[in-house]
Amino acid sequence: MSVDPALSANRSVSLLRREDGSAVLSVSLERASELELVGEERVDPADLSARMERVGISFNDPDHLFYLALEDQAVLLSESFGAGTRQLTAADASVFEDFASDTPEEDLDEAFVELDHWLVFGTFIDDRLVSAASMYPWSGTRLADLGVITLPAFRGRGLGRVTVRAMSAEALRRGYEPQYRCQLDNAASVALALASGFTRLGAWEVIDTGE
Repeated sequence: MSVDPALSANRSVSLLRREDGSAVLSVSLERASELELVGEERVDPADLSARMERVGISFNDPDHLFYLALEDQAVLLSESFGAGTRQLTAADASVFEDFASDTPEEDLDEAFVELDHWLVFGTFIDDRLVSAASMYPWSGTRLADLGVITLPAFRGRGLGRVTVRAMSAEALRRGYEPQYRCQLDNAASVALALASGFTRLGAWEVIDTGE
């Protein structure tokens, strides 16, 4: 368990269940006191559930967390990408607007890809933006959380993969660690994470603040 006084209210309790079977609990000072937890204490999962239930804390549905292993980062940094895949800027506002209008509303809400994010990449076919991905630094860390969308008519052609990899390479060059996060039942997103060279770290649960 880790007690972190810098955690925001919507991240004040989180649990990472790693692939190796271990788990890491992170809590704010306030939540640690509320749950009667002591720093570096080992907490039995059943005991933690009982404490959370007693004070009315629950988790949101878990997400997969994926990262690039060091050896995969080295491979990625040596790759070159076609001229159709590049960084997007404010000058691409009109093509991004057209892209967003062609994207299902559910995809826009779930992926959270925005042109004004910290880092944005896109892949074009015949001057049309058909796949876009964006990143933003994660809660003041060097992690760069990403989202990606490919237009339905262009899926299954590896366009999301190349967009994610090109953007991730640039994030690495800037000293950031790409983070791919998606819901457990999103099979298409899981497949894209793996195809893009990411490795699953585990499942991550965060406090439900009702927001």
